[in-house]
Amino acid sequence: MGTIRLRACVLTVSGLLALGAGPAYGAAAPARAAAPQYTVHDLGTLGGTSSTATAIDGHTVVGSSLISGDSAEHAFAYDLRTRTMTDLGTLDGSSEATGVAGDYVVGTSDLGGGGPTHGFAYDLRTRTLVDIGTLGGSTTTVTGLSGRIAVGTSSLPGDQVSHAFAYDLRTGTMTDLGSLAGPSGASSATAVSGATVVGDSALPDASGTHGFAYNLRTRSMTDLGTLGGSSSTANDVSGSVVVGQSRTAANAVSGYAYDLRTGARTDLGWHLRTAELVSGGTAVGGDGMLSTTFDLATQATTMVGSGSGVTQVDQISGNLMVGDDFAPNSLAFVARVDNGAFTYLAALGGVNSSAAQVGGDGVVAGSAATAPTSAGSANGPFHAAVWVPRAG
Repeated sequence: MGTIRLRACVLTVSGLLALGAGPAYGAAAPARAAAPQYTVHDLGTLGGTSSTATAIDGHTVVGSSLISGDSAEHAFAYDLRTRTMTDLGTLDGSSEATGVAGDYVVGTSDLGGGGPTHGFAYDLRTRTLVDIGTLGGSTTTVTGLSGRIAVGTSSLPGDQVSHAFAYDLRTGTMTDLGSLAGPSGASSATAVSGATVVGDSALPDASGTHGFAYNLRTRSMTDLGTLGGSSSTANDVSGSVVVGQSRTAANAVSGYAYDLRTGARTDLGWHLRTAELVSGGTAVGGDGMLSTTFDLATQATTMVGSGSGVTQVDQISGNLMVGDDFAPNSLAFVARVDNGAFTYLAALGGVNSSAAQVGGDGVVAGSAATAPTSAGSANGPFHAAVWVPRAG
């Protein structure tokens, strides 16, 4: 997919969510192929008691960790080749790394003294941390990264309105993407793939919000419309395909996919009405309980996992999906799109684990509980972790 996204729990849904009729649910999950096995590795901390990994690219894992004395949280980058964790510093407060692409790490940091937060960019080659600034207001957040382009949302002067932005990590320039309602309307960016940024925007008549796609080459914004209802969102993009959720003509909520090349819009059904993600020709989303994949070519749907718990997919990349299963304990998992193979990912001596992203070589990054330190507890502190597929 080539994007990073801040995680959002499938159990907390935007104001669009409402139960309603939709296309009939597809076939039940097929018989599962033999699940591959993974070995968990503890990445440690920056001296504090806990840490968490949020993204992975190649041999670099990023996230945040408490420092010695647990006095603050700092962004880190971990090199899987050298097994070293580097403190990326802050902008004078706590910081968290949320994405990595090649030598670039992005995230957010407090400015200290209870002040606002700004997005940051860190160059692993030069070991320099840069405040990416704002569009004139006091705050920025970073929500997506693809290649050298980071996207997010920034407040404008006066902090009354926020706009989506794109930030070029090589040139250090921030571009205001505007809104469907013009300069005075609000917008926010959720993801980026190549030259396409997607997000949500206010409408000229202030009637609600629509998902949008912004082309960085042509500097044009496309209103993605709806499935017949009043509002929509755009949650993710892969190539020319955008996915999100929309009100239908019956005022229900359904997932949708929009092809920017053809303008075709596909109703993904109510089983994909939350947390929609897309990679290549496969979309995935949830209904508040179960996660389901949708083949955009055949329109076949397949349930993720066994259905024994609440599943939440946090990333889909190529043929792999990662996320968490609440059954009833929270357990990280990795699942294959092609054959349904589903693997729970072990903790570090405790019970619970959580997956965030999977790299191109199949290594999963997230966090896992260490062994309990007191009687009556199932978990010790959580540490950043990776799960490496075993050969054979």
